[in-house]
Amino acid sequence: MKHFTIILFLFFISFNFFSQDDKKLDSLILAYHKLAYSVEKINTAEKIYIYQRERNSESAQYYLHECLKLSKELNLKNEEAKALKNLGNYYVHYHNLDSLRYYFNQSEYEYGILKNKTQLFKVLQAWNRAENLEGNFEVALQLSNKALKTAEELQNGLMLSDAHQQKSTIYLDKGDYKNAINQLINASKALDTLKSKKPLKLAIINVGIGRTETLRDNYKEAIPYITKGIKTFENLNHNKWLAISYMELGNTYYDLKDYTNALLIYKKGLKISETMNWNNFIAPYTSNIGAIYLEEKEFDKALKYFFKSNEISSKHGSINNQIIYLNDVASAYFGKKNYNKSLNYYTQAIHLADSIGSIDNLSDAYLERSETYENLNLIELALSDYKKYHNLKDSIFNSTKSKQIEELKTKYETEKKEQEILLQKNEINLLKQKGEINNLYKILFGIGFLLSLIGFYAVRQKLKRSKAEKEKLDLELDFKRKQLTTHALHLAKKNEVLEGLKQKAEELKSLENSQNGYQQLIRTINFDLQDDNNWENFSKYFQEVHKDFNSKVKQRFPDVTSNELRLMSLLKMNLSSKEIANILNISHEGIKKARYRLRKKLDITTDDSLQDLMISL
Repeated sequence: MKHFTIILFLFFISFNFFSQDDKKLDSLILAYHKLAYSVEKINTAEKIYIYQRERNSESAQYYLHECLKLSKELNLKNEEAKALKNLGNYYVHYHNLDSLRYYFNQSEYEYGILKNKTQLFKVLQAWNRAENLEGNFEVALQLSNKALKTAEELQNGLMLSDAHQQKSTIYLDKGDYKNAINQLINASKALDTLKSKKPLKLAIINVGIGRTETLRDNYKEAIPYITKGIKTFENLNHNKWLAISYMELGNTYYDLKDYTNALLIYKKGLKISETMNWNNFIAPYTSNIGAIYLEEKEFDKALKYFFKSNEISSKHGSINNQIIYLNDVASAYFGKKNYNKSLNYYTQAIHLADSIGSIDNLSDAYLERSETYENLNLIELALSDYKKYHNLKDSIFNSTKSKQIEELKTKYETEKKEQEILLQKNEINLLKQKGEINNLYKILFGIGFLLSLIGFYAVRQKLKRSKAEKEKLDLELDFKRKQLTTHALHLAKKNEVLEGLKQKAEELKSLENSQNGYQQLIRTINFDLQDDNNWENFSKYFQEVHKDFNSKVKQRFPDVTSNELRLMSLLKMNLSSKEIANILNISHEGIKKARYRLRKKLDITTDDSLQDLMISL
């Protein structure tokens, strides 16, 4: 089950809600028709557009085109570029992709000619947000890179922070959490360059980090970041960001299956959104409340909320949210055992997810549609969908492992840099100490000065040699860590494949009269599964990387067996239960039992993490 989310930074493209004062609007329209061709007439037309864009789209569009026409006739290039930008934003609101692209492209060109980089940045930001909402991630990233380059040229820390934040949103929607975190860190660094503090911006970054942790399934780690952001928004009385942050916090509690807190948080956000009449927020809040009722098997109530949400989100929501809506409605009908309606909605979700390459949503829809086919006794179609789901899940799993390996590599490189900085600090301190005793050397100026130079040179040479030796050791350790990770993953994959072959051979054996060939194949696989050579190689690499681990374990827990030490080594590497099960060639249930027995032997309570203990050793 996926839940809706409000796209971070959405409020920058949301329309401001001005007073619905008809008298003021009438006076503006009257003034507009009386004014001669001038900048004042253009500005008045823009004000009318601002009043009308929420109430009368045709009138708003008319006055925007008047702004553009007047600007061209008066040859006011700045006003022309501004009118083009406003037309782009107008079509963003109505999801007219071709028109928004046309007007943003024209505005980008005009501001480029004018060399107005500040306004150019705003156009690029608005445009890349629009492309991202439509699921055009690569186009959005290209535009985001242009915006970053423009901010760098302006040397504007605030713009740099905004650009990195927006880029992190694109990566989040793509599912690339590593790059999303990097962009948020860059956004925070950009804020550090500013003389005046920006608590609102920093709070937005905290919520962004919390959201990313939620998407990485680190729910408990996410809550403090989001809560910290919420406190700042409450102090600043910033309703827009409160509505966004309540959504993120509610989603986190939802993923923790704490539906009571999730519902409470969602209702707080919905109340703000309804008070402010923010449809872009009302839709996802309503849908997520429906999702809670779906989890609680109140299917009719869930459908009521889903349909209400879709009335709004079909006009203003993102493509990803539309896919989630279709999957949710299909799940509700499946719960009601109305399989034909369920099938229809799952099929729509699959087509839409496939069209934008939303792999996660696509795999979910295939799995759930396969179950629907099964209930309709369409077994071949059910099997076909399940195979597609399995292939997509393998793809997601492999992608996730690659990201985890990259994160480990980044973490190690960071630690290495920190070690180098520490070495340099020690070297500086040593030189300072030598400086402090320099006065003593002056007493014996001739010989003493010569000896100090020799001593200094010797220390420098020794430090250089030590540093070179350490760098060599660090490189060797880095290589061995990579070997260790690769070897562990190889073991897991090899045993998984062999186990599959063994099961297949067992199936074939029962169909054949002659079983000798199959028996020999099974014995060979069993021998390879139980072969200790691979484990010995792994153990060798492990001990070279984690030199004192085995001795620490034996010293602290002298009663552990060799098999338990194997399990502890794999836990030390932070591998998943599935990977450990494959490496040790035991079932998932077997891993649970082994962890339980180990926990009991080590006298660890249920509140303590076995994995954290291993990592700390």
